[in-house]
Amino acid sequence: MDTMEYKTHLTVFTLFCVLWICWCAPQRFCQPGEDSSGRCNNGPDEEKPAVCSEINLGYCNDLDYSRTIFPNILGQQSRHEVESGAEYLLLSVIHGLLNGECSPDIRLLGCSVLAPRCQDLPSPAPVKSCRSACEAVKKGCGHAFEGIDMAWPYFLDCDRFFAGEQEGCHDPLAPLRARHEVAFSNLSPDEPSTIIQFTYHSNAQMYSVLKRTAAKCSHISRTYSIGRSTEGKDLLAIEFTDNPGGHELLEPEIKLVGNMHGNEVLGRQLLLYLAQYLCSEYLLGNQRIQTLVNTTRIHILASMNPDGYELAAAEGHEFNGWTVGRTNAQNLDLNRNFPDLTSILYRNRRMKRFRTDHIPIPDSYWFGKVASETYAVMKWIRSVPFVQSASLHGGELVISYPFDFSRHLHEERMFSPTPDEQAFKQLARTYADSHASMADNNTERCGASFIRSGGIINGALWYSFPGGMSDFNYLHTNCLEITVELGCDKFPSEEELYPEWLRNKEALLSFMESVHRGIKGVVKDEEGYGIKGASISVRGIRKDVTTAEEGDYWRLMNSGTHIITASAKGYSRVSKRIYLPAHMEKAGRVNFVLKKVPVQPVGPDYHMFLSSSLDTYDRFDPYNHFQSYSRSEPGEPREPREPREPGMGGEPGMGGEGQEKPWWWNYFTQAGVSAPTWLLRNF
Repeated sequence: MDTMEYKTHLTVFTLFCVLWICWCAPQRFCQPGEDSSGRCNNGPDEEKPAVCSEINLGYCNDLDYSRTIFPNILGQQSRHEVESGAEYLLLSVIHGLLNGECSPDIRLLGCSVLAPRCQDLPSPAPVKSCRSACEAVKKGCGHAFEGIDMAWPYFLDCDRFFAGEQEGCHDPLAPLRARHEVAFSNLSPDEPSTIIQFTYHSNAQMYSVLKRTAAKCSHISRTYSIGRSTEGKDLLAIEFTDNPGGHELLEPEIKLVGNMHGNEVLGRQLLLYLAQYLCSEYLLGNQRIQTLVNTTRIHILASMNPDGYELAAAEGHEFNGWTVGRTNAQNLDLNRNFPDLTSILYRNRRMKRFRTDHIPIPDSYWFGKVASETYAVMKWIRSVPFVQSASLHGGELVISYPFDFSRHLHEERMFSPTPDEQAFKQLARTYADSHASMADNNTERCGASFIRSGGIINGALWYSFPGGMSDFNYLHTNCLEITVELGCDKFPSEEELYPEWLRNKEALLSFMESVHRGIKGVVKDEEGYGIKGASISVRGIRKDVTTAEEGDYWRLMNSGTHIITASAKGYSRVSKRIYLPAHMEKAGRVNFVLKKVPVQPVGPDYHMFLSSSLDTYDRFDPYNHFQSYSRSEPGEPREPREPREPGMGGEPGMGGEGQEKPWWWNYFTQAGVSAPTWLLRNF
């Protein structure tokens, strides 16, 4: 055999082997959506004759027709193949995944694809559902899928698997809409229009609720992360305003913080309910809520200590004591972890030029243990010009206000007022008087005596402690923060959540509305430009506020006659006499125009004071000591990732090997179905 003949025989033999291997190889079936993209082809010889049959799918038996057809619209050949697929499994668990939202709309729509209506004549054929019904559901429910980091299911593609009215489509949701219309027509006008599930939420569920709420009201809301906890969980905030994402001139900013102590959980739940309430009522046209949101920038941090909450929730409300989960994962009490600026104030208050506002953080603070959560909140309140704030706690039924640290080192309970004592009392009164029972002296308390206090008390007079968040807010920024103790039970049963919402809803709304009192204005130069960092002082109150980036300011004040002065380095001082009536519906407008003047030389004592206070205010973690005992430094506000589930690693929502999947992924992998990578948003 010559060389040429040998090569010919070898080629024929090789080709025969290839054909034999291909013929014997197990047939590969298309994954969902692959056939249309050309990646595979099931082939016409696999299809069985179309046959109409009864619907025997447990999750689809409430469709408004009884007969379906196989193969269905997706090409699935039998009821068994449908029940074995990830599509049907998704419909069976969607109610739980979305916490009941968009249910049963999503399920019925999906069932109309998996088990389409069968048309017998002239020959058995599926009747596609209406594209308009699909588009309506996607528009109303797309945010719910975004909220759990899930892609819109491929089999609910409105263009591919649905038809137009002119094609003779079927609307599977028509009977459901008819039932809803009857139900809504029977509702009393006095019944609540916003529906909230009054249950506890895990961290994953909390993130989902907040993101779904922001997506539902994207024109007035957004979520953002202020940083991460010690164990890497997002500190997720949600804001409400008519222009989310940035500060607006003269619009006051307010924050509400819950769950600072992980085992004090009622505040966390109330703030989740409040976020849903603001969104829903705004959409329903509630004029009060629309006015509040359109004129205020509201920031809600439902959980400042998600790590501690997990420990408390693991025990449950029946067994949870007063300490399990209180601290963060570093065993630090977050309400003792802020810089102790109150002691600095007490040491230096008799100095003539010492400022009681914007006291800088001493460098020595950074050599101690600074919690990740504390660090994130400090960066947050330094970057946003908050006017007032409330921190929601549990264990008593009272409102406390600064100072929380006694002015006498050896006095545990000593009245220690701030220069804004009257403004703080008014803030505390606003919440307590609007609460269902807090201001009633006959209300049963939790051990402490607040007789004749009307449900409010100076913090240091109740009990003294350094390093509190409220004192830090007041002495480091313009923000006035009160502490709201919501009740004796730090972890009440679920049955108590709705009654507690009713007791606190009006108080929360009234407190937010109270930011629109006192005065506000803009400090400009002669050319009309805002002056950043100008001081606004009130005669008789030794605590100034400073202007924001564009020169605007807010000053919470009670009624009466006041002398207001605006000043800034390199500008003249301007004073105005104002009168605030007792019942103002909005803040009075007081603007200032300052003239540039030569900077006057000052004495050496002033320079010594200046270098130790004003010049160091911008120093924040100057030696990067925080990084030495923190896993990662919180970055700028960003979209949160889902919390880590056992046995997973990497980034959420990614399809690569070794990368973390979203929390709902186990629903499918544990069921043994083909991995539904089409549900991963970033796959």
